[in-house]
Amino acid sequence: MSEIVRRILVYIDGTEHAMVAAHYAVCLAKTLGAHLSALFVVNTQALGALVKSRIFLEDEEMEYRTDLRADAERYLRHVHSIGKAKNVPIDLINISGSVSVEIKKCIKEKNIDLLIIVELSKIQSRRDQFYDETERAMCSVPCSVLIVKDGDRVYPIYDHLD
Repeated sequence: MSEIVRRILVYIDGTEHAMVAAHYAVCLAKTLGAHLSALFVVNTQALGALVKSRIFLEDEEMEYRTDLRADAERYLRHVHSIGKAKNVPIDLINISGSVSVEIKKCIKEKNIDLLIIVELSKIQSRRDQFYDETERAMCSVPCSVLIVKDGDRVYPIYDHLD
């Protein structure tokens, strides 16, 4: 086991890019002998803002929250299968709350050495920059952060991993 990276957390945000990050995290965990956790956060802060701004009615918000929880389970099951295929156990964490707050909390509770995230989205406006929870977490976590960008490179590495 590596002394530099013993515990890895990959943040799964429900995108295809997050699956690239999950594949990379499995490769890294297997290579380093590190413990791997995968975190999905149902962003209830954003849902509350949608209700407050009257984009969603409360009933719609509850239905959407249920759909997001189902999506989270589906994505985490897929991440589990990615790890299982390479004999890398993964702790799956499915929680609700503010993305940046929950990432930081998970890192502290699990004593994470490395956070793996996907490439940050292109900022379209100052408002986007203000509300990008993943970027906010990246800037404020107490551990190193690895940003995964190149799926064309990651998948062949994963495929060749024993």
